[in-house]
Amino acid sequence: MDLRAFIQLLEREGELARVRPEVDPYLEMAEIADRASKAHGPALLFERPKRSAGAAGPAVPVLMNQFGSSRRLELALGAPLDELAGRIAGLLELQVPSGLVGKVKALGQLKELASYGPRLVKKAAFREVVVEPPDLGRLPVLTTWPGDGGPFVTLPIVVTKDRQGRQNAGMYRLQVYDDQTTGMHWHIHHDGAANFREADGRLEVAVALGTDPAVTYAATAPLPPGISEFMFAGFLRGAPVELAPCATVGLAVPAEAEIVLEGYVDRDERRREGPFGDHTGYYSLADDYPVFHVTAMSHRRDPVYPATIVGRPPMEDAYLGKATERLFLPLLRLVQPDIVDMDLPIEGVFHDCAIISVRKSYPGQARKIMNAVWGMGQMMFTKFVVVVDEHVDVHDYSEVTWRVFNNVDPRRDCLVVDGPLDVLDHSSPLPRYGAKMGIDATKTWPEEGHPREWPEELAMDPAVRARVDARWRELGLPFG
Repeated sequence: MDLRAFIQLLEREGELARVRPEVDPYLEMAEIADRASKAHGPALLFERPKRSAGAAGPAVPVLMNQFGSSRRLELALGAPLDELAGRIAGLLELQVPSGLVGKVKALGQLKELASYGPRLVKKAAFREVVVEPPDLGRLPVLTTWPGDGGPFVTLPIVVTKDRQGRQNAGMYRLQVYDDQTTGMHWHIHHDGAANFREADGRLEVAVALGTDPAVTYAATAPLPPGISEFMFAGFLRGAPVELAPCATVGLAVPAEAEIVLEGYVDRDERRREGPFGDHTGYYSLADDYPVFHVTAMSHRRDPVYPATIVGRPPMEDAYLGKATERLFLPLLRLVQPDIVDMDLPIEGVFHDCAIISVRKSYPGQARKIMNAVWGMGQMMFTKFVVVVDEHVDVHDYSEVTWRVFNNVDPRRDCLVVDGPLDVLDHSSPLPRYGAKMGIDATKTWPEEGHPREWPEELAMDPAVRARVDARWRELGLPFG
């Protein structure tokens, strides 16, 4: 499915609103999209973006809030999140058994996984129109907050290669400086930044705008090293992603992309980028980042430009975060089988809080889980890890906070450690490094320093509950 097919699907499902009057990409679109997101409103297709003076080419419609609900996210990925998580769990549990029948079955599963790898094609829809020289002024790039350092491309699929020739696709915002240069905001921990550090002088870059929404999501996903984002998108979609070679750089991008930019970043060049109104709800500070030089630009006829606004949650990106929570829980369980469930609160903006329930079987287990979480990929940025017992619903924040406030002795049950933090964390004294806290809200055992008897939790007699249930209609009460 390409972006156009997704737009048609959203319209059929009543999940799209077309905005036909002229709307300014400078702040106005962002304000409308923010209101739509906060009101759990539809995806928005702005058909008449206001043009800047002297802008060349036809007006390019802008799609926003495409992922802004659980329903739209599942339409984007093609299946309910729990179903996709189950498929992932099945792959993670794959072991080659000793019997012949089992081996044949396992080989079949591996062959199915391999079939989701990207497929190279020659025909590319994004080459229908070639813009010479490249002109970013043709695109309705949004300025989303009044204190932003300029207009930013906010949904780019940024493709690079490592030294082994393996492609990586990430999502790093691009501040537009002029018609042919942008910032490249990749953080030190990102794969794109690692490829940049390894490059000899220049690193080739391709940016795809307006892809299959499964590809867009995959570019945000915290995949283990060596796992292709395009293969992961193919797995989610159930069909391989078709890639086409770029015209001027040795990279391949989704063939059905709406717009493609090609160029390079130079290891010795930096430029001030930001500020930017970020998903923390605060402006991320201006800093020096690499510069992306656009040397080629092409697009489909009548392209659609994708954009998003981030800020104080809930926002559209909250649903992407919830997808990651569900889809990557099986991976967390693979490493820590005693984990039952996980919730990443929207207010924690992806990396500030994780609530985890655990099947407790020995003293100190909650602390082991905290340290395991901090040792897993991008979860190293998690500033607060709250651990509760297995019967606690981690998605019920009222229950979780009740457990924390009632079960935790601050001196005994809180663990504070130092380690890496997300670069966007403005509260830490140093950039990218600071303190993290683990909170053990499980029932404390005597071996963990609680010699007193732990009280029994309140619960009504089951027989009484059953009698009241049977009489509920007779009682005629206006609740329950």
